[in-house]
Amino acid sequence: MKLTMILCDAAQVAEGKLYILGGGWNIIGPSPAPSALGLLIEVPWDRANAPFTLRLALHDQDGAPVIQPGPVGPQSVQLEATMEAGRPPGLTDGSPVQIPLAISVPPLALAAGTRYRWEVAMAGEPEREDWNISFQTRPATPPLTPP
Repeated sequence: MKLTMILCDAAQVAEGKLYILGGGWNIIGPSPAPSALGLLIEVPWDRANAPFTLRLALHDQDGAPVIQPGPVGPQSVQLEATMEAGRPPGLTDGSPVQIPLAISVPPLALAAGTRYRWEVAMAGEPEREDWNISFQTRPATPPLTPP
């Protein structure tokens, strides 16, 4: 399988297309702000009509899972979904099937001046470095002191 992921301000899927707004950034914050992940998964013909699991997890620059407050207490920032790509009618035999996916990310309280990384894993696929994407938060701005 192939996967392309881009950091963006907002994303949505409509009529089988991925729409992104403010895509391609790699610096955010330091204040919490909403963001999104735009993904395009290319499923080979022979893997269509078979479920697979996609996992996304946010890690800090030391590789530790990012922990945020949640409804049941602190929890890691991660997502897991099982999906399946069906072959649309009329698709030529052997053609890959595209799955566009938009994931909205709520504002996260991330440490200023720190590097982060979204890591992707798909069940049954070897880990691929090029599936992951990194970003950093801007350094904290010191308060202005009067002259």
